[in-house]
Amino acid sequence: MSNQKLSVSDLISIQNLTTSDISLIFSSAKMLKEKPLNFSGVLNNKTLALIFEKPSLRTRVTFDVGMTSMGGSSVFLDHSSTKLGERESIKDVARNLERWVDGIVARTYKNKSVIDLAAHAKIPVINGLTDLLHPCQALADFFTIYERFGSTNNLKFCFVGDGNNTCHSLMLAAGLLGVSFFVTTPPGFEPNPDIVETASKSAALTGGSIRVITNPNEAVQQANIVYTDVWASMGQEAEIEQRASVFVDYQVNDSLINQADKDALFMHCLPAHRGYEVATSVIDSTRSIVYDQAENRLHIQKALLYLLMSDPS
Repeated sequence: MSNQKLSVSDLISIQNLTTSDISLIFSSAKMLKEKPLNFSGVLNNKTLALIFEKPSLRTRVTFDVGMTSMGGSSVFLDHSSTKLGERESIKDVARNLERWVDGIVARTYKNKSVIDLAAHAKIPVINGLTDLLHPCQALADFFTIYERFGSTNNLKFCFVGDGNNTCHSLMLAAGLLGVSFFVTTPPGFEPNPDIVETASKSAALTGGSIRVITNPNEAVQQANIVYTDVWASMGQEAEIEQRASVFVDYQVNDSLINQADKDALFMHCLPAHRGYEVATSVIDSTRSIVYDQAENRLHIQKALLYLLMSDPS
């Protein structure tokens, strides 16, 4: 086990990480995945607070299981009815929690809520998803890609659909890892321009590239990875049918993915709406690695907990 640490004390955005940080996260996740028993006591007597304003399967279960498997525990704080900062200030929540627990995972609507928690808590804060970002997902996804390809060099990654939080974090990671990253989305649904600019600056230094185009058929040409996500994210449920008509040409179906590289892999962060953003024939095909991604949420998040919360040995 290594005594190396990340250059950050919180994980709010992949934007705050260095390429070396990502490499350390991946190497730690690989060790944790291959030899989990070697890490069974590294978080003994540590407690993680899980603050969730939104529903969750993968994020909640994997952080909970991750803490338990390394000797720690977690406490779940349901903020689905009373949002963080409504009953009492985020500053006071942070200042209280830092007296009782050793780390915080927050899954919130507003990205500022996680930023404020980190600003006021003296313990590590991990972004478990906000409306703007989903860093744990993107790290797990690129770790899965590393497992498959051995590298991100010369890879073309095509994200098809809404320029949402998952898209933003994937783009930021792609910029740091030298990936050729294409986003194809209907006009008006493009990713945040500030994030596109930040990712593009990183890509210029790593040999990658970031492109946003509207034509999905052009975007997927020779792609090694074709990725999609729901057309309406949590909080946008009322827009599902309206968005379905706008995104109809952006479904990842056999016709679209067959224009990618012959060995292209399909990825989705889940939950998936079969028949909407992805055809059943694609997500349930042999080229789909969606459950590998889901499994790796556990290993990547265990690596984050280990790197941010374990005591120096």
